[in-house]
Amino acid sequence: MVDISVIIISWNVADLLLKCLASLQTSSGRYTMEIIVVDSASSDNSVAQVRQAYPDVILLPQTENIGFVRGNNVGLQAAQGRYLLLLNPDTEVIGAAVAEMVDYLEAHPQIGMVGPHTLNTDGTTQSSRRRFPDGRMAFFESTWLQPYAPQHWLDRYYITQPPDDVVLEVDWVQGSALMARHAVYTQIGGLDPAYVMYYEELDWCKRAKAAGWGVIYLGTAQITHHGGKSTEQAAARKHIYFQESKLRYFRKFHGRALATALRLFLLLSY
Repeated sequence: MVDISVIIISWNVADLLLKCLASLQTSSGRYTMEIIVVDSASSDNSVAQVRQAYPDVILLPQTENIGFVRGNNVGLQAAQGRYLLLLNPDTEVIGAAVAEMVDYLEAHPQIGMVGPHTLNTDGTTQSSRRRFPDGRMAFFESTWLQPYAPQHWLDRYYITQPPDDVVLEVDWVQGSALMARHAVYTQIGGLDPAYVMYYEELDWCKRAKAAGWGVIYLGTAQITHHGGKSTEQAAARKHIYFQESKLRYFRKFHGRALATALRLFLLLSY
């Protein structure tokens, strides 16, 4: 069995994908690594460019755009690694961050998932560590009410107080770079296909923690996330996908009554 499987879902971002793949070449240190690219029927010659530049990459081209969640599940099913890294194509790994994440998991067998310190293109920190949202945050997060939320609610949810380079147990980490043990995937399954995009990593971490695994924000490992380059191509749907996924999550984990109230609030808000 290979040590690490990196799973990348690509859709019409060939230039960024090639940069991402280049950054991975020295990121795994002493560990063996396979890279799986699931291409969602790109029209920008992505598959041919990857095949030419990186012939060792495992390419899984699709005949249609199957979306982020389904694409990751295709990659997860094909993965042979002891550790599984879901990685966005618009990221670049800094140094040996992949090896650092594996090192941490090797040393801490009770931890099931880990995410790195994520930087924006300009080098500033991108918020990528969270607590689970409660019913109150359902109405405040990314709605017109957020500016009116009590600051201590936001500080708790976004975990704003600890410095960026800490190692911290959290509830969930951003899916742009999320490493999980294969044993976790075997136990709890892959991403919930009911989500198209957004909230899928929150759901996955929620299920991992419910199964007894810890989730860690590893501030000493870094990646750059250029942010949303695939979803920019579906900008008109992004907001709808986000709110639909929010409703799915709160219905699943908080019950029908809260989800119904949230749905009514969202319908009245937009």
